[in-house]
Amino acid sequence: MRVLVIDTALNLCTVGVVEVVDGAVRPLGLRSLEMAKGHQERLAGLARDAVGETDGGFGAIDRIGVTVGPGSFTGLRVGLAFAHGLGAALDRPVVGLSTLDALAASADGAATDSVGALIDARRGQVYARFWSDGVPTGPAEALALEAAAARVEALAPGARLIGSGAALVAANRPDIETIEAVGPAPEALARLTAAADLAAGPAQPLYLRAPDATPPTRLPGQARPTRIPGA
Repeated sequence: MRVLVIDTALNLCTVGVVEVVDGAVRPLGLRSLEMAKGHQERLAGLARDAVGETDGGFGAIDRIGVTVGPGSFTGLRVGLAFAHGLGAALDRPVVGLSTLDALAASADGAATDSVGALIDARRGQVYARFWSDGVPTGPAEALALEAAAARVEALAPGARLIGSGAALVAANRPDIETIEAVGPAPEALARLTAAADLAAGPAQPLYLRAPDATPPTRLPGQARPTRIPGA
């Protein structure tokens, strides 16, 4: 199966074409830039260049995988809009990939170890999910740093933590390996895309908390409300 993977959820803008056969992956074309913003300006060009390195072009792609979160509100919307538009144009299925699942799949040995994927969510929180022997121990969550550190305290020796939030909660467990990762590996994204259940429905954004932006209190050009003294 030939898949196209797209990741704009965190601080990478990644597009890759990967061949997946019986769980083995072979990258055919890959473009990835480290960037915190501006994904919408680079994504289409990166997709063109990555696919241009392969034989068969866009027509040889069997399905498209895109990270759906948790992550940057704007980045997620950019990646999802592009993936759905491309899927409609090519008449190919688009599957959503959890950013945390993809990070965990990027850690070597994740299938047999205790693994935690953690993303720095700012404001004293991390987005987190944990696995034991490849099986999730719970859903993806937005956790306070103290709560996440307590979860890490309970992990078995030899566990691994991966992601931008790993070092924030591992201070009391020097025996645990922390893996800094700006974003998921394309190969991990490809394996998840190939294994995804198409019956799960269309890819949709996964938000673990409300966006930081708030709607305006008045329309452009609208006068400010008059304050009545003593009211």
